[in-house]
Amino acid sequence: MYVSEQEVRAVLTYEALIPAIRQALIDYSAGRVNQPPRMILRAGNADDHRNGWFGVMPVVVGDVMGVKTVTFYAGNDELGLHTHMAIIELLKRSTGEPLAVMDGRLITEMRTAAVSAAAFSGIAPLHFESAPVSFGIIGSGVQARAHIEALKHVWPGMRDIRISSRNAANAARLADEMNARAVAAHEAAAADVVLTATTSPVPVLKGRWLQPNALVLAVGASGSSVRELDDEAMLSSYIVAEGKTCVERESGDVILSGAKVQAEIGDVLSSPSAAKIPRDRRIIFKSVGMAIEDVTAARLVWQSL
Repeated sequence: MYVSEQEVRAVLTYEALIPAIRQALIDYSAGRVNQPPRMILRAGNADDHRNGWFGVMPVVVGDVMGVKTVTFYAGNDELGLHTHMAIIELLKRSTGEPLAVMDGRLITEMRTAAVSAAAFSGIAPLHFESAPVSFGIIGSGVQARAHIEALKHVWPGMRDIRISSRNAANAARLADEMNARAVAAHEAAAADVVLTATTSPVPVLKGRWLQPNALVLAVGASGSSVRELDDEAMLSSYIVAEGKTCVERESGDVILSGAKVQAEIGDVLSSPSAAKIPRDRRIIFKSVGMAIEDVTAARLVWQSL
């Protein structure tokens, strides 16, 4: 069975995906997921930023197995194409039978935002003295829009949405669509909650712009040699990882700054009373994307067809 992006869009919802991702993150931290490191090959199609990569992400969890093959081509923006594209194969764990092959682009988009929504729902009540209201976004692409949509499901108090982008026209367009404001980067960064969702290889968020107790959701800058946050932001913050070993291996924000991961989100979600989330300093939630999230979403799609 092949499932197209249009069919995925028709059945996959944040109402179902966010709680499923929450449980998947808990299962990962509890050691119930067999997920080897992502393998990445460079495409060798160019000598500059257009050089793409091809990733293979397998996982075994519960009653299924799966593998996502994903590509990232930064230069696709210039061609009017998606920068990320993917295919997910889902198999029955007990027999190895293929269950479905499905387009993974939308799944990647939605599961990334759902991870941030699950993380927000676990961290925010422990971190903020009063409910946050302002949401600053650096980036105006697919993930900016997806995060607004996903976070609304767990953050009904979101009121002031600020969008900054190197492409001012894109920021203005998204702001108009989402009832938000297009602003400069430092104003977006001064919000209660800040999202970085760019493909920039160098920091776009400076620590000096952040509020003393900001919550940062850092989801862009894929790779160990690129980063979105400067040293001041990283070293002044309490770092919560989507998956500790994954982030320590693949996040340039962590590797290049020398910052230490202090908690894993699955542990925070499973035992909030035991979590040591501070109220008096910044929190950074760093995600790099994991196969367990893709297969969790793919399983939801397959069950809905």
